[in-house]
Amino acid sequence: MRVAMYYNNHDVRLEEIPTPQIGPGELLVRVEACGICGSDVMEWYRRDRVPLVLGHEIGGQIAAVGDGVGRYQEGDRVSAAHHVPCNTCHYCLSGHHTICDTLRQTNFDPGGFAEYLRLPAINVDRGVFLLPDEVSYEEATFIEPLACVLRGQRLAHMPPGHSVLVIGSGIAGLLHVQLARALGAGRVIATDINDYRLEVAQQFGADATIHAKEDLPSRLRQVNQGRLAGLVIVCTGATSAVAQALQSVERGGTVLFFAPTNPGVTIPISVSDLFWRNDITLTTSYAGSPADYAAALELIQARRVHIGEMITHRLSLAEAGLGFQLVADAQNSIKVIIEPQR
Repeated sequence: MRVAMYYNNHDVRLEEIPTPQIGPGELLVRVEACGICGSDVMEWYRRDRVPLVLGHEIGGQIAAVGDGVGRYQEGDRVSAAHHVPCNTCHYCLSGHHTICDTLRQTNFDPGGFAEYLRLPAINVDRGVFLLPDEVSYEEATFIEPLACVLRGQRLAHMPPGHSVLVIGSGIAGLLHVQLARALGAGRVIATDINDYRLEVAQQFGADATIHAKEDLPSRLRQVNQGRLAGLVIVCTGATSAVAQALQSVERGGTVLFFAPTNPGVTIPISVSDLFWRNDITLTTSYAGSPADYAAALELIQARRVHIGEMITHRLSLAEAGLGFQLVADAQNSIKVIIEPQR
C-alpha cells in the first residue's frame, strides 16, 4: 500500500509498504481522510524516530474485522483514537487519562497518512467511534483536535460569561474560539501575527481580533470593557506569546498553555505578582480522553462548531509533502486534509 513517509518537514516521500495484517480483536481501516496536526510538524518531537508514517486525525471505513470483534463490521464508517488509556491505573482513576502510561504507548499501525491502518485490540476496545450519516470523513478528522480543545477548556474551568483571549489563531486557536462561544463565553478575542488568520478568526466567532505585535494588554482593555481576559489560551509555543499571556490575564483568571514551547525553554515568573497578589491559575492540557472524543463527535454532529469551512486544502498522498510545508509555514492555510484514496 502507499504511504507518505515522513523524514522531516521538507522531506515527505510517497513509498510502498505492506498492508498491515490484523489479528484477533483488531480492525483494518481504509483511511479516507486524515488531517495534518500542528504536532506533526514539530521536527524536534519527531527526529529521533524518523522515518515514520504520521497522521492521527482520521476518518475511514472498516475494511476487515478480526476474530472476536462483535461491535463493528466491515463497511462501518469510523473515526478512532490513536492513543487510549488503560482506565485502571492511578492516573486514569483520578481523571488524568492522558498521562496514563498505556495511553502514551498505544498508536495506529502505521499512521493515518496511509491507504490502510491496523487498529490494535486495545484501541478497538475503547477508541473507535461510529460516524453518524451526517458526519463526513473530512469532518471526522476534527474529532481528535476538538477532543483536545474540550479537555483543555474543561481543565481551565471557564465560568460562563467570562472573557476569553486566544493567542494564536491556527486550527487549535480557531477551535478554541468556537468552543468558548458554544460554551457561553462572554467576549472572545483572538490574536495572531498573520492578518489572514485574524480575518478567519472573526469569521469563526471572535468578537474582536488584535495583531500580536500590538500592545496586547492595552488593546485588550479597549475591546473588553476595560478588563483583561478571564481566561487566556496560548495556542502557540512562541515565548513572546507566553509573556503576553501572563500580562493579559485578569486578576482571578486562568492561563491555559495549550501548545508546547521548544525543548529547554524556560519563562521567568513573578510568584508574588501573579499568584500571591492576583490569584492567577496556570494550567496545561495534553491530548484528550475517549470521553472527550465522544463529546467532540456529538458537538460536530449537532453543528455546535462549524468545521467544514476550516478546510483550506485537500491533497493526495503524493502531495503530502506540500501539505506539511503549508502547515509548517503557518501562513495562508487553516486545515490541510490528506485523502489517501485519491
